[in-house]
Parts: sequence; C-alpha cells; structure tokens
Amino acid sequence: MRWQTDKKIAPIPMRVVGPVKIVSTEVNEDVYLPLATLESPLWPSTHRGARVCSHAGGIRAVMIDERMTRSVLVEADTAQAVYQVYQSIQQQKEQLQAVISETSRFATLIDMHAQIIGSMLYLRFELLTGDAAGHNMVTLASDRMLEWLLLEYPQLRYVSISGNFCSDKKTSAVNGLFGRGKNVIAEVTLSRAICRGMLKTTPEKMAEINLKKNLLGNIVAGGLRTANAHFANMLLGFYLATGQDAANIIEGSQGIVHTEVRGDDLYFSVSLPNLIVGATGSGKTLPYVQENLQLLGCLEKRAPGENGRRLAVIAAAAVLCGELSLLAAQTNQGELMRSHLKLERSSHL
Repeated sequence: MRWQTDKKIAPIPMRVVGPVKIVSTEVNEDVYLPLATLESPLWPSTHRGARVCSHAGGIRAVMIDERMTRSVLVEADTAQAVYQVYQSIQQQKEQLQAVISETSRFATLIDMHAQIIGSMLYLRFELLTGDAAGHNMVTLASDRMLEWLLLEYPQLRYVSISGNFCSDKKTSAVNGLFGRGKNVIAEVTLSRAICRGMLKTTPEKMAEINLKKNLLGNIVAGGLRTANAHFANMLLGFYLATGQDAANIIEGSQGIVHTEVRGDDLYFSVSLPNLIVGATGSGKTLPYVQENLQLLGCLEKRAPGENGRRLAVIAAAAVLCGELSLLAAQTNQGELMRSHLKLERSSHL
C-alpha cells in the first residue's frame, strides 16, 4: 500500500472563550483562550470559569521552573565501570555545554541525573530551550553529547538515544520530581457570594469534593502524582489550538488541585509541574496557530524564553478555569449530565 505523502489538515472545531484576567510576571492583562476540541461543553464550562475568576480579581500565576529533558542509555561491562564514568561525567559539564552550543544557541545544560541498573547508565540531561518546547533541540544536543561520551569513555557502548528516563509522553514520577517542561501554579480566591451566585455552590462543597473525588479518588485509582478532574481536556484543547505536540498531555495532565476554605472564601489552585509548550518550533507555522499565538501575545519580540513562559502561564490559567467550573458542577447532583445533554445534543441538531 502506497503511503499518502500529501499533507492534509484535519479540521477540529475551535472557539475562543474568556477573556480571563491573569496576574503574573509573564502576563498581567485580560487574555482570551483558544480551545480546539470535539467536546463542545468544554467551551461554555471553561468560559464560565474565566468569568468567575475575572470577577474575583483574576488568576494569579507563578512559574516555578522550566527545563526539557532527554535521557541517553549506555552500558559497560560492569556496574563499577559505569559508576566511575558517571563520577567523571559530573565534572565535565563545561565540556558538555561546549558540545551542546554547537547544536543550538538557545540550548543550555542546567542539570543532569542518572540511574545505574546493573552495568547500564541512564543519563538524563536537562536543558533550557528558549521559546521552543525543545523536544528536537534536546534530542540533537543529547545525540552530540552521546557521540562525545563514547569517544571520551571507550569503555561505554551505545544502547539508545532515549532510555525512557526522560520521561517523554509517559506517566511517570520522575518528571514531577525533577521537572520536564514548565512548572506552573495558578491560583484564585473566590468569595462565598461568587461561589453561590456564579458557581451555584459553596466553598465547603468545593473543598469537600476536591478531597473526596480528586485526592482520595485518585489514591483509590492508583493515580501517579496526579489529583485532578480533567486537566487533560483543557490541555488538549489549548495544545491543538496553539500547535503543540498533543501527546504531551500525558505527562502534562499529571497535576494537582489544592483547595482550602479560608475564612469565608475559597482558595483554589492548580499545580502543573510538567507543562510542555512552546511558542516556536514544529507546528507553529500553520496559519490558525499563528493567529492564536498572536491573539495570546506570544509572537512579540522578547528575550529568548519569555514568549514560551507567557504561553505556559496562559495554559495553566485555562486549566484552572475548566477545572473550577467542572468541580462546581459536580457538587450539584445531575448538573453535569444535564449540561452535557443540552450542549452536545443541541450541537448535533
């Protein structure tokens, strides 16, 4: 069978919701949220969350960390040999950076971690990648570092350019522990009046459902470093609208919702330690993507990395809006299904 080489665009419905007010170092303004999805109730639900948060004074967001990773896998004859090599490699960061600099002016080595299994060395490189999400950038850099390592340490043998210790597009603990992509926390404080008037719930009900559904429910299910209702929905919609590698919602949706009743208010936050987005790179040249990135203010001339960080903060805000709205709906028996039946059926008539 001949492989079809002509490119075609698969149309996915997209709408712009919001705006939502965001307050952070990267974003301090009202921002609209483009979401591409086949789940039509996601738009009005996220829009409701955006209205609620803006009415409450806006979403505060903070960027905790950023890095992209690739782990190479090499082996030797003995565990002692690979351990000695790793001890030596730790003293060679300047040389490794010199190798990296030959591949990109934006790639910067910031750390590395290792796991030794028998006579195998899993070496995880962690790099800054400017405005790009950085998959290809770190893979190219790691490929060149791997060439250098095999020449510098002839006792090593090549196994794989990726040893899965990265960990790319897989559920894991390592990304939450060491970081992969952008680590962003978004938070909002809602008064009791806003909870009742706009979300039809109370701070107590929201805190209770987060504890019993998101936290305990994920423990019962065996969830790994995750406690949320549907981060993946907003992330997929945002990723498709902004030209991201959509498979990264696997690790991206490993995030945690934290709620507290503070006096008469509800504190609501989402923590996303593995948010992988880029404002440049593969997928960003499509006309609709360019239009959406322009809408989000992520095509401006800024210092390297600033547009990428801005995009990550906006993505986290979109997640918070959708998560807040869905959890509020689930505090009221029957509301979720009524909304889906009304919105999904009407959209197909």
